[in-house]
Amino acid sequence: MNAGAASMAIPDLAKWIGAFVILAGGVAGFYYWSDESLLLRIIALLVLSAAALFVTVQTEKGRAAWDFVRESHTEVRKVVWPTRKETTQTTLIVIAMVGLVAIILWILDGLLAWLVKLLLGTGA
Repeated sequence: MNAGAASMAIPDLAKWIGAFVILAGGVAGFYYWSDESLLLRIIALLVLSAAALFVTVQTEKGRAAWDFVRESHTEVRKVVWPTRKETTQTTLIVIAMVGLVAIILWILDGLLAWLVKLLLGTGA
């Protein structure tokens, strides 16, 4: 690891530790103040989680992860989703094929059981 990479790793490590401390503090506080309103505790936990996420996104890996999420969102918008009719037809085809394979396996199982009985001389 060169000097430039080492100098960047320590601030990122501090940010990761800070994000963990913020999140752990939020979870601990959620349970510590269990007598308080559940709504207030949830809001506080969400705010602290958002703060931890903000700190995390400031790291190199956090930025890379955030970029990945944004690119994934862009790709999902490009997907051509099937219509209701296409989904229904595909589902019915899958159900029919599962039934057909089940019948074929049932017949094959019966045939193999009959052959084993015949070879072993047991049963009629």
